[in-house]
Amino acid sequence: MPVNHYLASYGLWALFFLVAAESSGIPVPGETALIAAAVLASQGVMVLWEVLVVAALGAIVGDNIGYWIGREGGRTVLLRWRLTRSSAERLLPPGERFFERHGPKTVFFARFIAGLRVVAAWIAGITHMHWATFLTWNALGGIAWAFGYGLLAYFFGKALVDAIATYGLYAAIALAVVAVAAFAGFRYWKRRRARGEGGAVQVDASDSGNPPPPAPMP
Repeated sequence: MPVNHYLASYGLWALFFLVAAESSGIPVPGETALIAAAVLASQGVMVLWEVLVVAALGAIVGDNIGYWIGREGGRTVLLRWRLTRSSAERLLPPGERFFERHGPKTVFFARFIAGLRVVAAWIAGITHMHWATFLTWNALGGIAWAFGYGLLAYFFGKALVDAIATYGLYAAIALAVVAVAAFAGFRYWKRRRARGEGGAVQVDASDSGNPPPPAPMP
């Protein structure tokens, strides 16, 4: 069934469940649910601030479920089977060192990358990343993701968000740079225009203070 059917039938509960399930490691369309809910909010069917808050909560709760699954059981499962034991013994130590150095930004930016979003919390748990650090950056990433993608879908529609999802974080950065440059250019043009109008007014005022020229002699 399409995501819109679940949103129409169960509302915010469907949004929370889909986002939390995807964040915990289940490959369901959580991001699609956020985009669809934001588009519905732009049509007056749902309330925007409720969509943003519920999506952010779902992302945070789901990621923490995935983290604790990975922390409590992930390493045991990897080391139990011969097929995965050798790889785990080889990859876990460098993975732990990586998360010690780059864990916060990895957790934050993983929220915006489709495949990594599903497994990042598990990896953080398996490598025993400190939970308080994980929670902080997970919350920041979940809030930025929910509000960023939700507002983009609300104001610009599904097509723009799909383009960012397709072309990745670099597209989002490029859009942000273009937006900032356009805003700066507009402000610069506005100041130049205001200075030009101010100069014209001063010239007119100085001219108005001069006595009128004498009448020509007959």
